[in-house]
Amino acid sequence: MKYLPLIALTVAISACAAQPPAGVQSVGQSQQPPKVVATCIAQKWADASQQQVVSQDTLANDQAVDVYVPGQQPPNGAAAVVRPSYSGKGTWVGYRANGGANSDATSAISGCL
Repeated sequence: MKYLPLIALTVAISACAAQPPAGVQSVGQSQQPPKVVATCIAQKWADASQQQVVSQDTLANDQAVDVYVPGQQPPNGAAAVVRPSYSGKGTWVGYRANGGANSDATSAISGCL
């Protein structure tokens, strides 16, 4: 019985970790690792805009990455949110609009899934 509070806390934390971040619109899933998906998105945005794209690791070893829309800066700029899948293998990708949707940004993301 002395481990019951620890088990309950572990379950609660796991449930929170298995949900997409607040304010992020789901774009889709990929079977590719997060690093591959994030690199693809950054390359598409850089090629289309001819501007530098900022990526920020949010989990070690490129397992979770925020790729900022050209001209946007961390920590709150519009970005593709690339995370390990919340339900099995692969990668989940969302889009944080920060002020409005950008169909060009989401179509580039979809091209990398």
